[in-house]
Amino acid sequence: MQEQTRVAAWHALPSDAVLTQLQSTPAGLRSEQAHERLLQYGPNVLPAAASRGVLARFLSQFNNLLIYVLLGSSVVTALLQHWVDTGVILAVVLINAVFGFVQEGRAEKALDAVKAMVSSRANVLRDGLRMAVPAQELAPGDCVLLEAGDRVPADLRLLRASSLKLDEAMLTGESVTVDKVADPVAADAALGDRRSMAYSGTLVAAGQGLGVVVATGARTELGLISTMLGSVQTLATPLTRLMDRFARQLTVTILSLSALMFVFALWVRDYDSADAFIAVVGIAVSAIPEGLPVVMTIALAMGVQRMAGRYAIVRNLPAVETLGAVSVICSDKTGTLTRNEMSVRAVVLSGALIEIEGEGYAPQGRFSLAGVQMDPAASTRLQYLAMGAALCNDAHVRQAEGPIWAVEGDPMEGALVTLAARAGLEVESLRKDWRRLDEVPFDAAHRFMATLHRPQAAAAVIFVKGAPEQVLAMCRDQQGDEGIQALDEAYWLAQIDTLAAQGYRVLALAGLAPEDGKDQVDMADIKGLTLLGVVGMIDPPRDSAKQAVRECRSAGIAVKMITGDHAATAAAIARELALADTIHVTSGHELDGLSDAELIEVARVSTVFARTSPEHKLRLVQALQADRSVIAMTGDGVNDAPALKRADIGVAMGITGTAAAKEAAGMVLADDNFATIVAAVKEGRTVYENLRKVIAWTLPTNGGQSIVIIVAILLGLSLPVTPVQILWVNLVTAVALGLTLAFEPPEPGLMQRRPRSPGEQLLQPYLLWRVVLVSALFALGCFGMFEWSLRRGDSIELARTIVVNALVIMEIFYLFSVRYTQGTSLSLQGVLGTPAVLLGVATVTVVQLLFTYAPPMQALFDSRPVDMTAGLLALGLGIALLLLLEIEKLLMRWLKPGVRA
Repeated sequence: MQEQTRVAAWHALPSDAVLTQLQSTPAGLRSEQAHERLLQYGPNVLPAAASRGVLARFLSQFNNLLIYVLLGSSVVTALLQHWVDTGVILAVVLINAVFGFVQEGRAEKALDAVKAMVSSRANVLRDGLRMAVPAQELAPGDCVLLEAGDRVPADLRLLRASSLKLDEAMLTGESVTVDKVADPVAADAALGDRRSMAYSGTLVAAGQGLGVVVATGARTELGLISTMLGSVQTLATPLTRLMDRFARQLTVTILSLSALMFVFALWVRDYDSADAFIAVVGIAVSAIPEGLPVVMTIALAMGVQRMAGRYAIVRNLPAVETLGAVSVICSDKTGTLTRNEMSVRAVVLSGALIEIEGEGYAPQGRFSLAGVQMDPAASTRLQYLAMGAALCNDAHVRQAEGPIWAVEGDPMEGALVTLAARAGLEVESLRKDWRRLDEVPFDAAHRFMATLHRPQAAAAVIFVKGAPEQVLAMCRDQQGDEGIQALDEAYWLAQIDTLAAQGYRVLALAGLAPEDGKDQVDMADIKGLTLLGVVGMIDPPRDSAKQAVRECRSAGIAVKMITGDHAATAAAIARELALADTIHVTSGHELDGLSDAELIEVARVSTVFARTSPEHKLRLVQALQADRSVIAMTGDGVNDAPALKRADIGVAMGITGTAAAKEAAGMVLADDNFATIVAAVKEGRTVYENLRKVIAWTLPTNGGQSIVIIVAILLGLSLPVTPVQILWVNLVTAVALGLTLAFEPPEPGLMQRRPRSPGEQLLQPYLLWRVVLVSALFALGCFGMFEWSLRRGDSIELARTIVVNALVIMEIFYLFSVRYTQGTSLSLQGVLGTPAVLLGVATVTVVQLLFTYAPPMQALFDSRPVDMTAGLLALGLGIALLLLLEIEKLLMRWLKPGVRA
C-alpha cells in the first residue's frame, strides 16, 4: 500500500482503484491488518494545544523595557536604603502586572477545540462484520458505515451513497447540505465540490453511506487545519507595536539622559554619589509614564464592556484598539452578510417572471409582475405551482418566537413552504387534504424528488421537484396561460441560465396525473411530465448589513467577501450589498495558480473570493497584510480558524460558530450580524482616540517633572520635588485623572475619517509640540511656586508640598484642555465635563488633601500643611495654564486647520 499522505486525487479515482491502492475491500480490513496499520500510522487523533502556565502568564507582564527601568531604579534605591522609594516603585510595578494578568484572559485553546470536532466512535466493517470501534483506532483502508446523525470520523472516499447528505459548513462555509455520490469527480474540484468524499468532523444530515478511510489524524483535511492553526503566528496589534517602539525610544532617551546627568552631578556639581543616584532615580521615575499601562489597560477594558453591550464579545484587550485601525474587513457570506435563510425571490412561469419580496421564513410577502404588485391568488398557474412546492416537500415552517419564523428540515424546502404560504395557501391544511400516498425520495443519482397525492374530492396527482435540467428532460409539455402547451425547451433553458447567472439556486417543479387508482409511484412512472415552472431562491442579504457596508465605505474601510459558495451566488449578494462600485470575482481555483506577489495585487482589486479553501483564506489574509492593510476576518467554521488567528482581529460567529473559530478569534459576535462589526469598529476608533488623549495628557505632565529635576541639577539647586513624591503624583493622577479620558464620547465625524496607517508614529508633530510646550509650562510653574515659597521663608519640606499641590492642580486644568484637541474647552459642556471627569477631579482633590494634611501621609511622603494663600496661588496657576493652552489651540486651528494631536 502506498504511504499515507494527503492525496488530493482520492476524489477523482474510481472506487475500485481506491480500494486497490489502499489494499482493502468493500468488506473492510482484517483485524490484524487494522492493528498493523494503526502501529504504522499512529492513532486517529489531532495534536493537542500547547498552553502557557499561570506563572508564565504572570511573569510575562513584566516583559517591558519601561518596567525594567523601574525595577532597576528600585534596586538602586534599595542599595541606598531608601526603603519608602523602593516600596512605592515596586508597588507601582506590581499593580501594573496584576492588572495585565487579570485582563489577559484565557490561554489559547483553538487546537483543543478543533480536536473536539473528531468523532469518538465509528461503525466499521472488519473481517466482513459490522462493529463499533473507538475513532482513534481507525486506519487507512478501514471501511466506515455512515448514518444520519453521525459525525464523520476520518477522511473517507465514498464507496456507496444512498440519499446521503452531509453538512460541511464547518469546512466550506456553505449552509446548504451537500448531496454525496460514489462516482469520482474532477481532479481539480474545489473542496466543496468533492461529492465523492466525506471529510472528518462533518455531519451526516440524511441518508446512508459506506466509505473507505483514506486519511487519519493530522493527515485529514481537519488535521491540515489543525497543523496550520498551530503554525500561524498571532500578530502584535498596531497599538502594541507603537507602544513597543515608543518604549524603546523612551527608554534609550531616559537612560542616556540619566547617565549624563549622573556624570554631570558628580563631576560638575560635586554631588555625593548617593545623592546623585537619588537625583537620577528622580529623573527616571518622573520621565517614565508608569501609570500609563494601568490607564491603557482599564481604557481597553471599558471598551470591552461597551462592545459587549453591542453584542460584540472581545476575548482579549488589545483587540479593542485593533478594531479602530481596521482598513479591510474580510467577511464570510452565509449568516454574516446574509440571513442564513433561503428565500424564493423569483418564479418563472410560461411567459411570466414574478418577483417575490419578504423577510426570512415569515408567511407575509409581496408579489410583483413586471414591477407592478399583483395578487398571487389571481394566478391559477402560480397557485398550482405553489401547491406542488408545498406538497412535494418534507420541511415545516413554524413561528419560533415573536416575529421570528424557523424551518424544520432542509432550508431550500423551507423556502418552498414559505412561497406557498405567501401565495395564500394554508400549507398544513393542504397537506392533510392532499394525503401523500407514496414518494420517490431525493437522491443525488437522479436529482429529483417525487410525491403521489390523492385529495378527498379530486383526482390523484404526482408532483416532482429537482434540478432544472433533470426535470426539464422528463417533461413533454408545459402549463401555459390557456392550458397545456407544447414544451418550449429553449425558453426554459434561457430562463434557468438567467436565474443561475444572477446567483439563484434554481429548482424546477412539474406535475403528472397518474393512472386511475394508482397508489404507488416508482422511477418508471416519472416521465411525460407537465412543467409548472422554475423558482429561483437565494439567501438574501441582511438589511442591517447593507447600511453597515455603506458606513464602511464612508469610513474608508474595504469589505471583501470570502466564501465557499459558488461565484455567481456570491457576486449577486455582493452587488446587492454594493460592496464596491465594480464587483471583481476571483475563484479559489484561480488563486491556486498565483504566486505570493501576484496574489497581493489580486487581493487588492478583487471584491469576492468564491469556492475558497482554508489555505486560500489564510493566504488572502497574509497577502492583504503584506499590502499594509489591517485585517478583520470573520468566520464560523473550523476552516476559518487559521485565517481568524492570523488576521489582525479575528471575528467569530457566536450563534453558528464552532468552538474552534471562537477560540481562534479575538472577538465573537453574539448576534452573527455584520452590522455589529461596524459598531465595534466605531467603538475601537473611539477607544484609540481616547488613548491618544491619555497619552497627550500623560507625556507633558511627566516631561514637566523631568525638566524640573534636570534644571535643578544643572543649576545646582535643591530638588523642588522628591522621587517618591513624583511617584505619588504619577500614580494617583494617572489613574484618577488620566482614566477619565477613557470615558470620553466619540467625536463627531469619527466614521467619516479614513483608517489610520498601521505605520503611524505615536508622537505626531502636533503631539510632540504639545509635549514640549506643556512640559515647559509645567516646569516654569513648579519652579515659580518653589522659589516663591522659599523666598517667603517656608521650609524646603513645605515648599515641596506646595509644588506637589500646584503640579496636581495644573494637571487637573490641563485635563479639561486636552479633552478637546480641536474644539475649545471654554464652553459650558467643556467646563462641566463628564461624570467620569467630575468624579476623577473629586477623588484627586480628596487624596491630595490627605497627602497634605494627614499625619501618616506626612510621615510617608515628608509633606507639610499648606496655607490658603499658597493654595489660591496654585489654583490661579492652573487657570492661567488653561487659558494659555486655549489661546494656543485657537492659533493652531487658525494656522493649520484640521490639525489634531
